[in-house]
Amino acid sequence: MNLDQLLTKASDHPNKTVALAAAADREVIEAVKLAVEQKLASFILYGDQDKISNLLSEFSLTQSADVKVVHESSDREASKSAVTAVSNGEADVLMKGMVSTSVILKEVLNKEYGLRKGKVLSHVAAFDVAGYDRLIFVTDSGMNIEPDLTQKVEIVKNAVSIARSVGIESPKVAALAAVEVVNPSMQATLDAAALTQMNTRDQITNCVIDGPLALDNAISIEAATHKGIKSEVAGRADILLVPSIEVGNALYKSLVYFSNAKVGGVIAGAKAPIVLTSRADSAKSKVYSIALAVSSTN
Repeated sequence: MNLDQLLTKASDHPNKTVALAAAADREVIEAVKLAVEQKLASFILYGDQDKISNLLSEFSLTQSADVKVVHESSDREASKSAVTAVSNGEADVLMKGMVSTSVILKEVLNKEYGLRKGKVLSHVAAFDVAGYDRLIFVTDSGMNIEPDLTQKVEIVKNAVSIARSVGIESPKVAALAAVEVVNPSMQATLDAAALTQMNTRDQITNCVIDGPLALDNAISIEAATHKGIKSEVAGRADILLVPSIEVGNALYKSLVYFSNAKVGGVIAGAKAPIVLTSRADSAKSKVYSIALAVSSTN
């Protein structure tokens, strides 16, 4: 499956509603237009009503059953209202518009009306990379700075849940490190080996994990064969688990800017999927993210 096929598949889901915080942004409204045209979802747009209405007119959109505008005087209030809408079942997906990540996440984590389930929230990005016959998932490139083993277990589970939601029944997870052998001086290799053993003993299920694996051995059968690595995951990885946010961020942006890869991403591990794209992401990337979120709703 590629991301365009994911759009088609997601449009077949029963109609979902997206609560969009701070929607007064041109790229955001363009994404809304594209998503509505694709029949991906309906939207509740929270923010400055006049600005949002002007942008809707610019894209030949009007308030309807698919697009509703709720005026909020600040980004914080827009975020609070959007999170509350998802929490009380009025909407199925939360989406970040032109608002700081820290502002909307503060509302997500609010104990009174937020969306946290008590476990780790993590970013899962699905990449459509030229030359690959499958989606490549990268996690976690945007939430957890330097996760420990316990957090990595939850990050893997979140990513596996998203991968399974788009039809990958038993995703192959490569726990990345700089080398393919366990080195006591390199924590990433120790964690990778522990995750592999936990998977073998069914402490982590619905996937196959192997590591440590360097990036080339995770995605290239030729590279894995050349190094004599025998593994069900090596060269065939669906999910790339990075050891730190720096690695994830660099890998994410390398794929986007060096290889022009298409990407959609969500925050997983909450009570509902969260579309938390960068404010610099294109409208099409935001639509791919909406499709990924819609596909992962119950």
